[in-house]
Amino acid sequence: MPAAHPLPQTLGELRTSNLYSEASLKRRTIKDEMRGNLIARLEARETLFPGIVGYEDTVVPQIVNAILSKQNFILLGLRGQAKSRILRALTALLDEHMPYVAGCEIRDSPYVPLCKRCRDLIAERGDATPIAYLTRDERYVEKLATPDVTVADLIGDLDPIKAARGGQDLSSELTMHYGLLPRANRGIFAVNELPDLAGKIQVALFNIMQEGDVQIKGYPVRLALDLALVFTANPEDYTARGKIVTPLKDRIGSEIRTHYPETLEEGMAITAQEAWSARGASAIEIPQYVREVVEQVAFSAREDKKVDKRSGVSQRLPIATMELVVSNSERRALINCESLALPRVSDIYAALPGITGKLELEYEGEMRGTDTVVHELILTAVGKIYDRYFGGVNTEQIELWFNLGGTVKLDDNQPTAAALTDLKEIQGLFDRLAPLGVKPTDAPPKVVAAAEFLLEGLVAHRRLSRNEEHGFAAQEKPRKQERGEPDLDYEDWRQTQTRRPRRGGLN
Repeated sequence: MPAAHPLPQTLGELRTSNLYSEASLKRRTIKDEMRGNLIARLEARETLFPGIVGYEDTVVPQIVNAILSKQNFILLGLRGQAKSRILRALTALLDEHMPYVAGCEIRDSPYVPLCKRCRDLIAERGDATPIAYLTRDERYVEKLATPDVTVADLIGDLDPIKAARGGQDLSSELTMHYGLLPRANRGIFAVNELPDLAGKIQVALFNIMQEGDVQIKGYPVRLALDLALVFTANPEDYTARGKIVTPLKDRIGSEIRTHYPETLEEGMAITAQEAWSARGASAIEIPQYVREVVEQVAFSAREDKKVDKRSGVSQRLPIATMELVVSNSERRALINCESLALPRVSDIYAALPGITGKLELEYEGEMRGTDTVVHELILTAVGKIYDRYFGGVNTEQIELWFNLGGTVKLDDNQPTAAALTDLKEIQGLFDRLAPLGVKPTDAPPKVVAAAEFLLEGLVAHRRLSRNEEHGFAAQEKPRKQERGEPDLDYEDWRQTQTRRPRRGGLN
């Protein structure tokens, strides 16, 4: 509808206008409206869910099928999989404006009013009945399910104060205080974390959505609401906190499973879109390999046996990590009066607080400690991205320099010039940065960041070592065992040990 076109303000004007015909408003439900607008967008080849990355061939087609079928549906997936964002984006499938009887709590259609107040008003004023309009966003109502939600919250309750003020009997419709569900009439009603609703509340929910009636304090209430119902749930909820009652689950048309990004590139696109990295006041340049390492941390965590896979690793992890990485590089640039803030691998370790709170660990991980597990995840991620760039690069000259006693300690607070001076001592280091597109003559922040990434990759592959005291140094050789036994590192040694029974006691 053109925004400049005047909207009818009374029922009489609405009937004589060409914008909304009486027949179409009587017959067209919210699901018909969504279906019609979806068909128009599909024919125009428009993007259905802007900002949603990685679901084009999996989740989105299933949502399209559910809407074309005029079904209610549930999005089932782990945390941080854009479930709520998808539901909120459904408002784009609604008309720009929707007429309703002005002042009505349940947004009654002027042609098919449900509540007694609107029926009486139209009977009294006829074509002079005032008309108001709802925007798309006003037709979306969302409720986070919690165990303390009541029938009164969702459906409504009898209001004795309203009855007393109006001189009405408690059984009158005019004493009804409507809940969220009736107030979402002719719109989209979304319930997040559906299994957290108590069973009796779920029963009231499916009863009002399917049969259109419910009992409130012994009084039957019938509301033929026009709603599109959508839900979200986490698979863990079915066993950890609650479950979806069978009759309600049976009435949900489609169960659509979401997922995490399937490729590193998809994850990086989401992180680049969501993370606040353009700070305005500071000149910030994020190297591609830093973006890849940050994203790989999340991918590695989803594969690590020390991380609880039932809980999942949210996409918020790389987003929050990237923001902290940028902030740490920005802080370093500010305290050293440098014009360019360029993140390094050491900034990823400084972003530890953005990672630890987003991981649920298994027993083995808890025994090792969250910080230790996160450091291992970062090192693993660095090693995998290192192989992308330096898989066939000969680094023997660099390793030899360290084997001859060389050490370099890089501090994340260290000025770029000082770090560059220290790194120049390493023979052959700058000549090996070509795979990153970095030359020795490039800006010092780029050279330092690239060199640190190469050295950290050698640490990840156990060709160098790094500690807080000496920084980067030669890889320590495992201690030889007594009586000529071969060299073993700790993991190999641990795996060769067997538990021997104690003498003189129970095994």
